[in-house]
Amino acid sequence: MSKNRKEQSSNFVDYVKIFCASGDGGAGSIHFRREKHVAKGGPDGGDGGRGGHIILEADSQLWTLLHLKYQKHIKADHGKPGGKQRSTGKSGNDVVLKVPLGTVIKNAETGEQIFELTEQGEQKILAEGGQGGLGNWHFKNSTQQTPRFAQPGIEGKQDWYILELKLLADVGLVGFPNAGKSTLLSSITAAKPEIADYAFTTLKPNLGIVSYRDDRSFVMADIPGIIEGASEGKGLGHVFLRHIERNSLLLFLIPADSKDHLAEYNVLESELEKFNPELMHKERLVVVSKADMLDEELKEMIANTFPGDLPHLFISSVTNQNLDKLKDLLWMNLNNQNA
Repeated sequence: MSKNRKEQSSNFVDYVKIFCASGDGGAGSIHFRREKHVAKGGPDGGDGGRGGHIILEADSQLWTLLHLKYQKHIKADHGKPGGKQRSTGKSGNDVVLKVPLGTVIKNAETGEQIFELTEQGEQKILAEGGQGGLGNWHFKNSTQQTPRFAQPGIEGKQDWYILELKLLADVGLVGFPNAGKSTLLSSITAAKPEIADYAFTTLKPNLGIVSYRDDRSFVMADIPGIIEGASEGKGLGHVFLRHIERNSLLLFLIPADSKDHLAEYNVLESELEKFNPELMHKERLVVVSKADMLDEELKEMIANTFPGDLPHLFISSVTNQNLDKLKDLLWMNLNNQNA
């Protein structure tokens, strides 16, 4: 395995399991006023401070969960005890963990989804810090003038959580291994995925920004090649397929030298449907790659195999054939969806 490929495999992390413990609340204070000319001062013990929260924040500059891979245990500070003169103890410092847009948070034991973060700067509390206890001055009343007790702080929360990243891309490239997805991505974006003529060159998803006219752009994701049986978890099926759920538009890539272009498309579509039937509602475009290998007669034969209502296009990333037309079609489709 080449050095670049090793770096690609290790740097993109889309699944981590972490243990989070928020801070305990500080204890309320048991204290009485002690002043020179006040013989029997009343209770003035302050409240304890709140324990620190564990907070997740979405950051559009992040594309991986790598920074959390080796940070398995995350703990926030405890709140400080209350003081005299009804002074509240200092709250524990919150811990803010930044994660990429598209991060889904689940309870590790139940698998239940807790929340997801999809907008820049969005923050949500994962583990809430414990409340501080009430100081003894709260418990003074007509029958109890000198309460000699206060509340202890409430314990923080601790649990194991799973963080899963589902890429937020406008266009998702779908195809079998070696269909030409990485080559296409490198041709129309600044992304530099590893490219080779063997299956499964792409082990992790690659993202690229497609520059369009008038300084406009959209995001394209090269999803690692699907194999038949991916929806049942064959190979790394589930790992790959979850990234497709977020894409606005699916771009099916079928190489010109495929033995049966329609059958290949049908298998790809079937795997997506088995994984998540909702994917069938997404817009799609079929692209026949490596079209520089075809003459006009062969192109017509292949085109006639696809259903009439399935938009398709012949491209070549090597000769740049129809790449501008492809960008036009993608842009129009994405903006029709937004409209």
